[in-house]
Amino acid sequence: MGRRIAPLTLDNLGDLPTTCRSCVFWELDPVTAREAVEAGKPELEKEGWISAVLLEWGSCGRIVYVDDVPAGFVTYAPPAYVPRSLAFPTSPVAPDAVLLMISRVLPGYQRQGLGRVLVQTVVKDLMARGVRAVEAFGAVGPDRPSCVLPAEHLLAVGFKTVRPHHRYPRLRLEARTALSWKGDMEVALERLLGGGRKEPALRPF
Repeated sequence: MGRRIAPLTLDNLGDLPTTCRSCVFWELDPVTAREAVEAGKPELEKEGWISAVLLEWGSCGRIVYVDDVPAGFVTYAPPAYVPRSLAFPTSPVAPDAVLLMISRVLPGYQRQGLGRVLVQTVVKDLMARGVRAVEAFGAVGPDRPSCVLPAEHLLAVGFKTVRPHHRYPRLRLEARTALSWKGDMEVALERLLGGGRKEPALRPF
């Protein structure tokens, strides 16, 4: 089974699910996002955002492929590039952290550990850039927005709550904490990227 992780660029943006390609929940403030949707140009706004972040800051996402089929993705950026982050009651994100916006594993590839590997890949990238931590807004409750990660998922992959809230707690993963499971991350990445041995096929979700 061929597996690989690639940086998110304008060239492979089309590999994201259709709803995600046109979603500007994080990339624009609430008013501008609504105007973009009403004007029928959210995809153009998404492309413009990715282009700007790539030019000014660098890679802001990853896509994981299984047999060249997109299986999941993650996006992240400094909070200055994420207007929606200011709309949360537990904002702002700490100045020494990058914001994990969304991480999603597609149906058919879930419950295989890919979500954790995506987060670990983000941490590895940020550590190489000298970033101290990654933070995220979690969602609690059954009626949570689809673009906000469940708080329980963030806790499961190593995040700790730094500002509690009954709906939108803010969580943080320290880079130095990530160092403690660097070995596990490397093993996971080796397996994800194919390793040297044949792996069993992923079971449907």
